[in-house]
Amino acid sequence: QVQLVESGGALVQAGDSLTLSCKASDRTFGRYCIGWFRQAPGKEREFVAGISWSGGATDYQDVVKGRFTISRDNAKKTVFLQMNNLKPEDTGVYYCAADREYPIRPSSIEVWGQGTLVTVSS
Repeated sequence: QVQLVESGGALVQAGDSLTLSCKASDRTFGRYCIGWFRQAPGKEREFVAGISWSGGATDYQDVVKGRFTISRDNAKKTVFLQMNNLKPEDTGVYYCAADREYPIRPSSIEVWGQGTLVTVSS
């Protein structure tokens, strides 16, 4: 089973940009659709963005549309989340997750990463 490792979390200021990476452990990565989720302190985990196995389809939570971009490089077994114009409300632990179907559904996710912390100061 594929394993996922996130990286790139940091403490940044409002308005800054940051790119998160989600790297897979093996070549089966190309068979999975990947989603990014986040969990803010005291809140439930929420969907942020998703990408199909080929990268041909993407979707976003409304509050990040126009600011975040999800992409993937299957040769590098990596999915990226480019985050621009970050806001304090974007603060949270960001997780990537693997699902065999698109769009990503939390109920069908097979694998979760361990998360990476993003903190946006005002």
